[in-house]
Amino acid sequence: MLNIHNLSVSFGGTYLFEEVTFRLGAGDRVGLVGKNGAGKSTMLKMLAGDFKPDSGVISQEKDIKMGFLRQDIDFERGRTVLEEAYEAFTEIKVVEKKLEEINHQLVTRTDYESEEYGQIIEDLSDYTHRFELLGGYNYVGDTEKILLGLGFKREVFNNQTETFSGGWRMRIELAKLLLQSNDVLLLDEPTNHLDIESIIWLENFLRNYPGVVVIVSHDKMFLDNVTNRTIEISLGKAYDFNKPYSQYLELRHEIREKQLATQKNQQKKIEETEKLIEKFRAKASKASMAQSLIKKLDKVERIEVDEDDNSVMNISFPVSKEPGKVVIEAEHVSKAYGDKSILKDISLLVERGSKIAFVGQNGQGKSTFMKAIVNEFEYGGTIKLGHNVQLGYFAQNQAEHLDGEITLLQTMEDAASDTNRMKVRDMLGAFLFRGDDVEKKVKVLSGGERNRLALCKLLLQPINVLVMDEPTNHLDIKSKNVLKAALQKFGGTLLLVSHDRDFLQGMSNIVYEFKDQKIREYLGDINFFLEQRNLENMREVEKKDVVKAAAPKEKEASKLSYEDQKKGKTLQNRLSKIESQIQQLEKDIQHDDKMLETNYDKHIEDASFFTAYNKKKQDLEQLLIDWEIVQEEIDSFNA
Repeated sequence: MLNIHNLSVSFGGTYLFEEVTFRLGAGDRVGLVGKNGAGKSTMLKMLAGDFKPDSGVISQEKDIKMGFLRQDIDFERGRTVLEEAYEAFTEIKVVEKKLEEINHQLVTRTDYESEEYGQIIEDLSDYTHRFELLGGYNYVGDTEKILLGLGFKREVFNNQTETFSGGWRMRIELAKLLLQSNDVLLLDEPTNHLDIESIIWLENFLRNYPGVVVIVSHDKMFLDNVTNRTIEISLGKAYDFNKPYSQYLELRHEIREKQLATQKNQQKKIEETEKLIEKFRAKASKASMAQSLIKKLDKVERIEVDEDDNSVMNISFPVSKEPGKVVIEAEHVSKAYGDKSILKDISLLVERGSKIAFVGQNGQGKSTFMKAIVNEFEYGGTIKLGHNVQLGYFAQNQAEHLDGEITLLQTMEDAASDTNRMKVRDMLGAFLFRGDDVEKKVKVLSGGERNRLALCKLLLQPINVLVMDEPTNHLDIKSKNVLKAALQKFGGTLLLVSHDRDFLQGMSNIVYEFKDQKIREYLGDINFFLEQRNLENMREVEKKDVVKAAAPKEKEASKLSYEDQKKGKTLQNRLSKIESQIQQLEKDIQHDDKMLETNYDKHIEDASFFTAYNKKKQDLEQLLIDWEIVQEEIDSFNA
């Protein structure tokens, strides 16, 4: 589908990458990885045609459809979530409007014998056929399914898009791309604003995507679960292997080890040959032999070892002083925005040394609760900080609060105190801002580099309790690993919000799930939490496990009251009946589709056929909605 040949891009005389070549074909799900500032987003922009390379060619097949999820999006005000999502179906909406106009004319006109009326009938036939080919009878149901998969609830479908945060708007934009049936999907950090459940849904969607997917992401687990190929941009070169990220790292390490061993052997032979040359040069009788060895040595192709960019942050979070046993005590905390309640009667006790993860869908109150802890706004209830508590707070949009018009050095010096102002250059160096980098203006930094600067700035203050909201957004994988190691060594108390499962593993001993204005405690790590959620909400995935565990399930059922057992059985029967009806309707519609393919002219004249056909489509959409409602009831009943 896409051919990239000898692509080169430079900034200020320095190559971002040079003569990069690769090809993308159907079924490729590529993880485009590399350090912050390596050129990943620039590569996506070039593939999308937003940015031209200095040299090289990007060729693509004719009429290819490409969708690009950018980090900066702009919505038109006044549209609802559904209306904005429907913008994915530009041609369908045009045809749909034309059909409405035609149907209006058929209702209002009475000149049934005229040529104009006959032309309207022909237009109706043509546009109806076009509407069907474009999937016009399915787009409403498809839109709702994808919005639900990305975490939207039905009750917000008709809310205005401007009432949503940037993260939720990004989800709407992602929904539009997934609905457009693009041949190529370019996704720039698609998981940054998704909760764990939505990430799992997106993984399943992308695994079955028939076209090309190119993903820039720093979520190692997401890359491993979705991609079948990895292209790493490092030090101006591209390393391309048909492996998911983790397997690619292992393979590249093995290749580099072999290169080093081969290079070592070659160097040994070269040194031996050079010794012979020196030896033969000393004797006139051997001079010709020495010249022969020199020519042979000149022809040897020297083995090069792939360079690795191993520069990483050097980061640690020292504990300022020991606080009391209880560091945070929250009682009956509530928060609402207008009529919308976010938190309701939340009580929580955090003891010194706790490592706590906050998880849950976006909009459920995780960040709101953290902001309440640092007293960013007024709220109901009380939150008390313990004796000697010194909070360090990293907000989800911390990097956005940096002043883009001043330099990195000014940013640090303005935030420093008299005791640490002399250390700011060393601190910036530890966060990979060295030499002239410190004189750059903040606005030229990539998203990951801004996050690194915000973390560096955080260390200027004394801390014994860290409150961190999505600290890994935009950080490259090596930087995330360094941050994770530093937080694991942190001797104080940690409260962490993150959607990154790989980052969360081994980070906490308590997980709090925020859902429906409440919190639920899980006394374990993130893996324990996911196991519990899978048991409650992903039963279809685990049918085999349910069969193996039949006896325990029957024992649990026997503990239920007769009325509860009856209710559960009724819900299951309703679900089975709906599933049977869906299967039958799908067969009927498939049969009608074949009839249209084989004898379209005959059926287009039969108004009753199309009426019945459209009725089946509408009934199918309603049954799919009913199935989701009943399934949610069953999940709630079994929870």
